[in-house]
Amino acid sequence: MQIYLEGIKVAFRGAPMTLGVCLCALLIGIVFGLIFALMRTSRNRVLVILAKIYIEVVRGTPLIVQALIMAYGLPVFLQQNGIDFSWREYMVVPAIIVCGLNSAAYMAEVIRGGIQSVDKGQIEAAHSLGMTKKQVMKLVVLPQAFKVAIPAFGNEFVTLIKETAVLSFVAVVEILRSAQLWNASTFETFAAYTGAAVVYLCFTFPLSKVVAYIEKKLSWEGAI
Repeated sequence: MQIYLEGIKVAFRGAPMTLGVCLCALLIGIVFGLIFALMRTSRNRVLVILAKIYIEVVRGTPLIVQALIMAYGLPVFLQQNGIDFSWREYMVVPAIIVCGLNSAAYMAEVIRGGIQSVDKGQIEAAHSLGMTKKQVMKLVVLPQAFKVAIPAFGNEFVTLIKETAVLSFVAVVEILRSAQLWNASTFETFAAYTGAAVVYLCFTFPLSKVVAYIEKKLSWEGAI
């Protein structure tokens, strides 16, 4: 029993890195997701096509492949083209970037759905009051769109916590990587990976319940 508790303890050492990457990535995901959502709902066909291409490419390729390209492929590509570049000791930077840009593709569709869910009558009423398109989007559409998207933001955070496990392949010492390093020194494979699973569950299970509660509350308020 002691060895399993030690496995959990070791895995918890990577929790700050996991949560830090997730929070930063979620912020990047929301910001860029909003940008791509606005591009998707734009009347400019070029912007719509560019946003669609980005979303399809990111959602159609594994996160682990994206992480490897960003962490190792990009520096080599730049060096081959005469640019001296390396992430060196700052592997957490490409980890945050790739997770954030990956999240943005999913957030874009969520926010787009929120934007399109706003009653057109409200938009027409706002225009009739003399509001510009920018004012309508800022004061009428986006506040309602984000309210609809709040549960999805929570679900994305939960998903990110699990998906950061792939960052162990790019030398980021998060939960899984902490377990892997301990396993390499002790050969307690089952205890190491069981400990990592328990730690992930300690974060994802409560957060999932919180998100479900928020979603239920918002649905109840919307029905009033």
